[in-house]
Amino acid sequence: MSRDRRAAHRFGLSAETRAALWLRLKGYRIHARRFAAMGGEIDLIVSRGSVVAFVEVKARESLDEAMSSITYVKRRRISRATANWLARNPWAGARTLRGDAVFIARGRLPRHREAAFELDLG
Repeated sequence: MSRDRRAAHRFGLSAETRAALWLRLKGYRIHARRFAAMGGEIDLIVSRGSVVAFVEVKARESLDEAMSSITYVKRRRISRATANWLARNPWAGARTLRGDAVFIARGRLPRHREAAFELDLG
């Protein structure tokens, strides 16, 4: 792995940690980090009250860049992994399910966007 690739990987892991801490400060409970299944991965699975959120963390040089980086293909992969997680965690099926995002940029506070993308569970 190249030096640039390793640095990007470390930045991404750091961003996930920052996002998890940010969500905990907002009262969310972390259920899983980096859940992978069926060709997809969910960075964070969190809950608060009656909501279970499947969170994509995007770290970029600017918040605008981060916000525009959740593609259709990425949403499909997250949705497949979400369906798999729900099959393993039936308690969550009766809750409100949401696709959230946390955007991270150097030198900025994280930005949490609730319902940033639609989950395709049908």
